[in-house]
Amino acid sequence: MHGFANPNRFLSIAKPLTPALLVSGIALVAIALWMGLFATPADRLMGETVRIMYIHVPAAWLGMAGWTSIAIASLVELVWRHPLAGIAARASALPGAFFALICLITGAIWARPTWGTWWVWDGRLTSMLVLFLLYLGYMAIAAEAQKEAAAGRTGTARIAAIFGMVGAISVPIVNRSVEWWNSLHQPASISVGKSAIDAAFLWPLGISVLGFSLIFGALILLRMRQMLAEIRIEARMRRKAMA
Repeated sequence: MHGFANPNRFLSIAKPLTPALLVSGIALVAIALWMGLFATPADRLMGETVRIMYIHVPAAWLGMAGWTSIAIASLVELVWRHPLAGIAARASALPGAFFALICLITGAIWARPTWGTWWVWDGRLTSMLVLFLLYLGYMAIAAEAQKEAAAGRTGTARIAAIFGMVGAISVPIVNRSVEWWNSLHQPASISVGKSAIDAAFLWPLGISVLGFSLIFGALILLRMRQMLAEIRIEARMRRKAMA
């Protein structure tokens, strides 16, 4: 992994990979949404509201995956001092928070006709809301760490990395909340080796998850490239100021 620590080597891979992931992801999402909206039937129990899952489920998955990325990158930053690990963690925060917010919004839209209310303090909903708030807290700490790094201090960066690792406890809580507590939210429909979702719905859902995941990866690479560019610009300005 340290072979990719060199920014130039990372950028040589990230530059062509970013548009490839983005275009592929957009194409797959378009196919999945067309299938979900026009090619699949309404659900026997949920009716037409089932179609929101083609956005809601990928958003929930990526909301959790975003913080998992932060936790792994934070661990690498603290233990192995990988130069790009902190940048990767910060780059994952905004896309992860965005998808967590989309999950909450689409869940509320689905809940209104299904449960008769926009919001309930259900275990799954509440834990996802807590995860979204953790994202906001992490981004605030990371922004302060970036300011201190420009001044040559690294104390807050370690705090951000520790926060990223500790906050990872929220991911299994979100994932298992429907099993641990008496929940209005339906239990997991897909588990290892089996699925309770009919193939007519499962294929578009799988394509949608893959497409949104590729877009998520492209957004992370794009943000990492932006952060590296900003670091280089700041370094160049400091050198000119010293000269």
